[in-house]
Amino acid sequence: MERLIRLSKEQCVHRHRSKALAHAGRMIGDWIQFYNHRRPHQALAMRTPAEAFTLAA
Repeated sequence: MERLIRLSKEQCVHRHRSKALAHAGRMIGDWIQFYNHRRPHQALAMRTPAEAFTLAA
């Protein structure tokens, strides 16, 4: 969980400053969607979390 929070800050929040809370919420939601469905993870044998979850179910 700590790594996810750190990555979200590094790759999303700190790169794209937003003054509107609604815009920031959409931006973070989009990043989480990308993180879970499009970004391969080395710890998951280069699968996305969504792929790994599907295989485990």
